[in-house]
Amino acid sequence: MSSLKSRLAEKIPQWRADVRSLLKEHADVVLGEATIGKALTGMRGLKSLVCDTSYLDPMEGIRFRGYTIPEVREALPKPSPESEAFPTGLWFLLLTGEMPTAEQVQELEQELRSRATVPSYVFAALDALPTDTHPMVQFSTAITAMSHGSKFSTAYASGLGKGDYWQPTLEDALDLVARLPVVAAYIYRRAYKGGQHIDANPELDWAANFAHMMGIDNVEYQDLMRLYLLLHIDHEGGNVSAHTSHVVSSALSDVYLSVAAGINGLAGPLHGLANQECLKWIKELMTHFDGQVPSEEQVRTYAWDTLNGRRVIPGFGHAVLRNTDPRYTAQRQYSLAKGMGEHPVVATVHRLFDVVPGVLKEHGKAKSPWPNVDAHSGALQVYYGVDQADFYTVLFGVSRAMGIAAQIIWDRAMGSSLERPKSMTVKMLQDAAGI
Repeated sequence: MSSLKSRLAEKIPQWRADVRSLLKEHADVVLGEATIGKALTGMRGLKSLVCDTSYLDPMEGIRFRGYTIPEVREALPKPSPESEAFPTGLWFLLLTGEMPTAEQVQELEQELRSRATVPSYVFAALDALPTDTHPMVQFSTAITAMSHGSKFSTAYASGLGKGDYWQPTLEDALDLVARLPVVAAYIYRRAYKGGQHIDANPELDWAANFAHMMGIDNVEYQDLMRLYLLLHIDHEGGNVSAHTSHVVSSALSDVYLSVAAGINGLAGPLHGLANQECLKWIKELMTHFDGQVPSEEQVRTYAWDTLNGRRVIPGFGHAVLRNTDPRYTAQRQYSLAKGMGEHPVVATVHRLFDVVPGVLKEHGKAKSPWPNVDAHSGALQVYYGVDQADFYTVLFGVSRAMGIAAQIIWDRAMGSSLERPKSMTVKMLQDAAGI
């Protein structure tokens, strides 16, 4: 792993110097204010975290090391000019801040192939669970079990110096990322295909091999897998999965324990499980209208019924974004380019895009009426026959683990502090407000 590790080794000393300078000379610079409102509403929007791998712009969407989604889709190396980019190339970009060459991506792909053997005790832990255990519980269990072989934990116990924490953390991250598709595919085949598992194909790239091990050798689906894993990889530091992993990692828990904690957060319906909720709502909508693609008027009526019933319309709105999520746009472009528009579920998603934002604007309570990434992702999976909606968050998790791991590596490199904010009682808040 000479190229990736050497680039990090060259960059880290300067980054450390920059952070030390900020802390020493500018620690009192005010970034914002913590208010009673922030304390009582989940610290929403409070500027108190550092994340260099990505930044969420309210209008442009996620930027990966400064690059927008259209820019990374164009600039990253691809299997062919017509294909989607390698998500492993985006991981290289998150780790180094540099757009990788095709040679660097192939080197990383080969490194991951060499590390993809999953210890037998991980499969034993999975096989001890009922097959109908939610896939995210299985996924979290497998990641936690892999902590047994953590190279960081071994090195730390041996007295490793703090300045070198990032190196075994990188080793653990490489092992984890290499194994995740194997584990996720094992869970998929165990839960839905009678436990008939499929060996890896060493001729395929990391993302395409995931599709192959799931049992889907459609080259278009392999390309969709590249796109899906690329789009979900990182979303700055404040979302539940990334922030949870950061907090756990700040205690010097290893990558496996830290990522597993984030995966447990991702499993919540207000975070990663939202893609499952979106498809459920879409299918309920279609069932309501006899399984057909609803008309615009029917969508409008059903949307209003949902809102009037004090429920939200899944897949629309976002905590930060105030425009259509570029991840949604990328999936929409993909579906149109592949001619998916005649599929009933995909056609319904397109119809929702035409109608729901207007309904939400008229309703007036949503801060953003535009679709997010979850509004489209399930429809693309259904198109290729992956209609097991409770597995979708595992797909999300395979991708998000890469971004989380990149953040943890940089936390270790920068010597980030143990996260320990101070809490207050409601009585203290009342006193501060003069009540």
